[in-house]
Amino acid sequence: MIKEISERRKNKSRIEILKSVVIFSESNKEILEQLASKLEDIEIEKSEEVFHKGDHLNAMYIIVSGSVLVHDDEHVFTEFSENDFFGEYSLIDSSARSATVTAQERTHLLCLDQNDFTEIIENNVDVSKGILKALIKRLRNNNILEERLTKSKLEIEKQKIELEELNATKDKFFTIIAHDLKNPFNTVIGLTELLLERHNTYDQNKIIEFIGQIHKFSNNAYNLLEDLLQWAKSQTGRMEVRLSKIDLFELIIETKSLLEEKADKKNIHFITEAIPGEYAYIDRNMISTVIRNLISNAIKFTQYDGTILIKTENKGDFYNMSIKDNGVGIPKENLERLFIIDSNLSTLGTEGESGTGLGLIICKEFINKNNGEINVISQEGIGTTFEFSVPVFSE
Repeated sequence: MIKEISERRKNKSRIEILKSVVIFSESNKEILEQLASKLEDIEIEKSEEVFHKGDHLNAMYIIVSGSVLVHDDEHVFTEFSENDFFGEYSLIDSSARSATVTAQERTHLLCLDQNDFTEIIENNVDVSKGILKALIKRLRNNNILEERLTKSKLEIEKQKIELEELNATKDKFFTIIAHDLKNPFNTVIGLTELLLERHNTYDQNKIIEFIGQIHKFSNNAYNLLEDLLQWAKSQTGRMEVRLSKIDLFELIIETKSLLEEKADKKNIHFITEAIPGEYAYIDRNMISTVIRNLISNAIKFTQYDGTILIKTENKGDFYNMSIKDNGVGIPKENLERLFIIDSNLSTLGTEGESGTGLGLIICKEFINKNNGEINVISQEGIGTTFEFSVPVFSE
């Protein structure tokens, strides 16, 4: 008696499961009861196959708990979990399976044999219609899954690119520490040792020459360290963007004045085509750093008696600022590498001026953080124009 009540409860639970399966959703109570009595409980462990590609299946399965993967070796077609069903086509076709089904975890299945199914639903049109509905649903679900898998693949590709960029960043960091930052300090240390040990043997002119070299290499090391710290802050997200209303004309004049002495040494002339009252919504320090880097680069690669044009244009929602020189220009093969961290691109200026290789990388980072874009146009022997956009301030 107890066993009979237990079986009755089991069948009742199975009927509820069958009702959720589209094949049987429109079946009458009598057929559901008969089908429920024929369902077989199956437990499979993680990584165990329900069936293998090429098997001649003669049953369908309903997942009570757990999940399975439908695949062909490494290629995944779809996945099923609790209340899903698979193999419904087996109820009308026992031909070889075209894929393998493997449990992703411990899984409880209900199995309906093809012969039992055929015997129970013979001449039952509703169930036959249900099979067609199930096949249509499966096609729709596969389309949804394919879309999901495609998105997942794109996300993985994005993560791969991000990891490659992080590795490039790390490699660049260690290159700078090991070589670019170490060399100027070695030179300074070597020169100071000579002065300490043999200053009595040098005349005044030689000592002044040594001091000049120490000053030069100390400045180079300081500039590199400053760039390195700014770049590191931007990479770690510790640099806060403080947007405010800034007059671009005032920012240009202020930044340009810091570099006039450097330009005067090469007799380079500035032309400024900007007017007061052009207000942008930017981080003052970041855009000041961008302008300083771009003007400094223009001075570095422009010959004696050259010209640098600094220009702003109102483009509606943004201002376009350009810094144009008539210097040596950039080789075509180097243009695409200017803003790439792992390209290690650093070229000496017209007077042998050195660079850190990080200036333009920082410019791109800062412009992006200020919701703008930066690009370059250049021709060897003609000159270079760097231009960037920043949002217009609106009340």
